[in-house]
Amino acid sequence: MTPPVRIAVLGAADFARRRMLPAFAAREDVVLAAIASRDPDKARALAGAHRCRALHGYAAALEDDDVEAVYVPLPAALHARWVRAALLAGKHVLAEKPLATTAGETAELLDLARSRGLALVENVLFPHHSQHARARELVASGAIGELRSFRAEFTVPRRAEDDIRYRADLGGGALSDTGVYPVRAALLALGDDLRVAGAVAVRDARLGVDTGGTALLHTPEGVSAQLAFGLDDAYRNTYAYAGTEGRLTVGRAFTPPADHAPVLRLERGGEVTEVRLAAEDQVARAVGAFAHAVRTGGMPDPDVLRQAVLLEDIAARAAVAAKPGPEENELKDFRHVE
Repeated sequence: MTPPVRIAVLGAADFARRRMLPAFAAREDVVLAAIASRDPDKARALAGAHRCRALHGYAAALEDDDVEAVYVPLPAALHARWVRAALLAGKHVLAEKPLATTAGETAELLDLARSRGLALVENVLFPHHSQHARARELVASGAIGELRSFRAEFTVPRRAEDDIRYRADLGGGALSDTGVYPVRAALLALGDDLRVAGAVAVRDARLGVDTGGTALLHTPEGVSAQLAFGLDDAYRNTYAYAGTEGRLTVGRAFTPPADHAPVLRLERGGEVTEVRLAAEDQVARAVGAFAHAVRTGGMPDPDVLRQAVLLEDIAARAAVAAKPGPEENELKDFRHVE
């Protein structure tokens, strides 16, 4: 029998406590070996609740011979540093998204993992749910005719101002948080040759981060992808394919609860058909996929780098769009004279 992967968690992030630690505990192919925190009291409290060892400081987990892999749920700006350190220490890594804050660093980390024969997985959960494969099958079968466009939206209401998502120094912002989901969904739906046509972002000047935005992407064949993301909006969590003969919508696309039974909505010829699917726990499936990658020598998913390149391009296009053009400057000068 294959032994379970012994994993340590770096930090005591809320998402780790709510979703990942219960998933680790529920599976037989992983064992939670330790909780490492800069705060020894937090480490002891969380480790006691999960019957594992408490370690003081993140480096302690990397130096521990009983730990095979680490889970990194730290703020985005700290991901690259600790992912790199873990790989250099010979540990497999499951890291929260985004893997790094730049495409260059992402490529470097993926290369390092390959060179050392270690599993490196970005913890984007929704692709592990089979509702997305079923949606792609329906589109490929011609259920909506010839595909013309794709639209994906993931926006959430505003949180407390001290939330790390609003901390520029910690890599916060809507694009790196909720924007990852529609971008990855577009890659899954339309393939890896997507290009960014344009983007805009809403920026909170006081906080120094973007709180929302939209992007327009396209394939070489002209199929478009309209993406929306936000941290200060009404809740939206969906995507849809539109074709020459119909439309296919996936609701609760990115964060369905384990007991949620998906319903794909197919509109065609004035009729609506509901395609009902079984409930699945995408968190458990993601943990299982990581354990399998560790034990089988699985290589990093190339979509991780493609996603990073697109996110960087979207950010650059949004920055350009925010700058006033020559005509706007002339108008400002005219108003100033007035």
